[in-house]
Amino acid sequence: MAGSYSRSGAAGTRLIGMGALLRPDLLGLSWAMAAGLMFVLWLRQRATKDASLVDAGWAAGLGVSAALLAILVDAPLPRRLLVASLAGAWSLRLTLHLYLDRVRGKPEDGRYRKLRADWGAAAQRNFLVFFQFQALLVAVLSIPYVLALTCPRGDLGVPDFVGAGLVVVSVLGEWIADRQLAVHRADPARRGLTCRTGLWRYSRHPNYFFEWIQWWAWPAMAWGSPLLPAALGGPALMLFFLFKVTGIPPTEARALLSRGEDYRRYQRTTSVFVPWFPRSEP
Repeated sequence: MAGSYSRSGAAGTRLIGMGALLRPDLLGLSWAMAAGLMFVLWLRQRATKDASLVDAGWAAGLGVSAALLAILVDAPLPRRLLVASLAGAWSLRLTLHLYLDRVRGKPEDGRYRKLRADWGAAAQRNFLVFFQFQALLVAVLSIPYVLALTCPRGDLGVPDFVGAGLVVVSVLGEWIADRQLAVHRADPARRGLTCRTGLWRYSRHPNYFFEWIQWWAWPAMAWGSPLLPAALGGPALMLFFLFKVTGIPPTEARALLSRGEDYRRYQRTTSVFVPWFPRSEP
């Protein structure tokens, strides 16, 4: 009995230790913050019949969540400042890009127009669920932030600087890709043609690729944590969404509708995700 009690006590101690690293209480607070934000955005959507702002709200929610966690977690100040500033820089750039590119002065994004038409009378109820699902995603994707903050290594080291470098590469790569695409779209002579310049020559979705790179920063910064596999959920979940849900499939479907055979040739010669040298067309 004494041995059984000892093993049970050790297991309980490990669970308490895991809880201290994962901080479910703070993740719950992150979810509550995001749920409130998404409810306000849903109310705006209900009034305007335009759901496009949800994407920018999701990006902003992650930045606010990282800052909130950095304030509340008991961790060395340099680590808290690094996590908050890196996540904040990524979030601010993406939020502004999504707002300026898809919301300000634009009609509702085609994805949401289609959902609104398909859902019919149930649209408002379904959009409420959809917006709140984005809030849940904010909480789930904040787990890597928590693990980077509570990493037992404490002081900053090589893994943390590797993570910082990945965020810098991600933000810079996304900005370049978005800028190159904007220049292409602004040229009347290229209207109806697929962008094949710069990073778009080597990947059909360089913006998504560099977005995904950012999610590897947090496992790097959580290196040494016994919960490191949970931090890997960030890049895994984002890869799933990019390839199967909201990223590549609807983007390419719209491109095929608007650019037809020109985009089909682009698909045959250009890497779908990871930048690589273009292939010769069969």
